[in-house]
Amino acid sequence: MYKEETQIDKRVEKHPCYNNNAHHRFGRIHLPVAFACNIRCNFCEHKQCVSEHRPGVSQRVMKLEEVLLYVDAVIKDEKDISVVGVAGQGDALANKETFKALKIVHEKYPNIIKCISTNGYLLPERIEELRDCGVKTITVTVNSVNPEIGALVYEHVMGKNGVEGAKDLIERQKLGVKKAVDNGFLVKINTVLIPGINENEIEEIAKFYSKVGAYIMNITPLIPLYKFKDKKPPSCEEINEARKKCEKYIKQFRMCQQCRSDAAGLISKNKSVFDYLKKKD
Repeated sequence: MYKEETQIDKRVEKHPCYNNNAHHRFGRIHLPVAFACNIRCNFCEHKQCVSEHRPGVSQRVMKLEEVLLYVDAVIKDEKDISVVGVAGQGDALANKETFKALKIVHEKYPNIIKCISTNGYLLPERIEELRDCGVKTITVTVNSVNPEIGALVYEHVMGKNGVEGAKDLIERQKLGVKKAVDNGFLVKINTVLIPGINENEIEEIAKFYSKVGAYIMNITPLIPLYKFKDKKPPSCEEINEARKKCEKYIKQFRMCQQCRSDAAGLISKNKSVFDYLKKKD
């Protein structure tokens, strides 16, 4: 049974998305360089705009030659940046730009934490590339460990539909997370709570990934979009109950704000990385 540690792992002592105590003290930079995605979730809708504050949204895709311009600008303006990561708009591991961008940052800022967010499909074969980029923390979104339930969550996985596609994704997520943990990465499991679909699977996800060695779990509410646009999101009580069940097995992260793919600075400032060079554009 999981027991809350008294000491935070030093690798995430200043990580605002892995450490509840760091959430309002340290900032992050999301580089929106990963546009393509290799699966289609029934709750996901990518968008380029300035007004919506949710995953899958950014003002635009950032070019590689812009990466250091914006990272330098944010770090100059914000003295508490501890993480640079890639969290979309699509899947980080499905875009070669992810590795190039993080390597650019790592060469200049080796002491800043490098992080990526992924659906995990390509994780088994990307471990070495991630290490070369200086990545130490990996967030994997796992919404099911049962292919029949997964078939309700995913429209397709690498062109495969239904149970076949979901089974392929789930197997690769399990393999990828285990391989990442075995290679010294800290892994966070993100799970979208979808009432009527996967609420009875949340505890099973926590059980399995705690045994594999995942560090922390983040249960987030469904944002009704795309095919799930008419679904009712879970209540705060439902989210809290799910976390209560799961914390028996794995540490729970409770501060997630479901940030944009171009978010930067302190979470409370609600800014885009593109806001930092507007005067020079």
